[in-house]
Amino acid sequence: MTASRSTAPSVDRLAPWGFAAFVEANTHDTAYRPPVVDGPVGPTIVRNGRELVNFASISFLDLERHVPVRRHFAEGALAHGLSTSGSRMTQGICRPHQVLEETIARHTGKEQAISFATGLLANIGFVHAMSSSAHFDAGIEVRNRDTVFVVDRDVHWSIWKGVEGLGYGRNVHAFRHNDVSDLTRILNRTRARKTVVIAESIYSADGTMGPIVEILDECDRHGAISMIDDANGFMVYGPENRPYAREAAAIRERADFVMVSLSKAVGLEGGAIAGPAVAIDAFELLSGTSMFTAAIQPPTAYAAERTIDVLAGKPEIVDDYLAHAARLRRQMHEAGTPTTPTESYMLSVPVGNDAAALQMREWFVEDGYLVPVFSYPAVSRNQALLRLFPHAGHTEEQMDGFLRTLLTYRRRLGL
Repeated sequence: MTASRSTAPSVDRLAPWGFAAFVEANTHDTAYRPPVVDGPVGPTIVRNGRELVNFASISFLDLERHVPVRRHFAEGALAHGLSTSGSRMTQGICRPHQVLEETIARHTGKEQAISFATGLLANIGFVHAMSSSAHFDAGIEVRNRDTVFVVDRDVHWSIWKGVEGLGYGRNVHAFRHNDVSDLTRILNRTRARKTVVIAESIYSADGTMGPIVEILDECDRHGAISMIDDANGFMVYGPENRPYAREAAAIRERADFVMVSLSKAVGLEGGAIAGPAVAIDAFELLSGTSMFTAAIQPPTAYAAERTIDVLAGKPEIVDDYLAHAARLRRQMHEAGTPTTPTESYMLSVPVGNDAAALQMREWFVEDGYLVPVFSYPAVSRNQALLRLFPHAGHTEEQMDGFLRTLLTYRRRLGL
């Protein structure tokens, strides 16, 4: 009887992939191995038995104070189970998915929406659906390999992953970040019959708002389809008393498609694409990322729909949060600490030198703060920045303590 053989490939056979050398060269453990959090994520988290004031959470509204989210999740689990038990094509969706998609369509001002397990899958699915060719039967076909995508250079990785392999310089073009004149130059040069322009509302790296109105003007002028990734703006911007009201109205009223994420203001998981009904119906088959994988968990969809309606019905939840974030931004400016020029709730602090930014991250942890750092390859070399999400649950003492600590580090590094 022969000895059983390990199913794991040996290190020698993996050598051509260069994984060992990559890990050996990477001296910053947290850059590739995520730390483990004990307990819930909120204004503070517990890591390795230590409580840290958390400026990393993209779920920033502290919704448990306003919405019984966990109770809704439990109700949804009891009524609809924990899984769809299959893809949309084989098993179908549950009633909460249908209600959630109708709710998202209503709040984005679009005819219809289709949900995905994550926002990343929504973006990849959108690109695939708009550029795929498929033949099912006589007369049932689409031929869209000639679609040209023109994207802001700083769009999310998921968009770049979606257009990968479509031919950069041929079917894929990038315009300089938030530069409408460069977008115009590319649209004038390409003149494709099927053109899709993709931009974001609030960009994740630096918190800047895209010049949405001007981008949509160029789409109209050139007959291009527009898609706005509103992952960071959904349910945050819109009312006239908030920043970016003009841009939010344009997304609702003029953008052809909008992508939303449920992991930001809504505080759950999942994403959706909303747009014209005829296209969304086609996306069921053509996106791939809905047809061949599971949907959002039913209780998540159930809780998300209720949370969206509460955020719409109680605008003071977001109004209070935006004032909370604006206070920290104002205090940082008064203390001589620059942030990127934006009014969004994301506070990005330019640092520059990659090594200095990574050192600051380690110092922050030692002093009891979790502060995300964006350094190469997330941004260009030596263009590192701190990317902060103030949390609605942060106390004034916690925010003041963070600012004092940041000022100490800046003096120590000569920034």
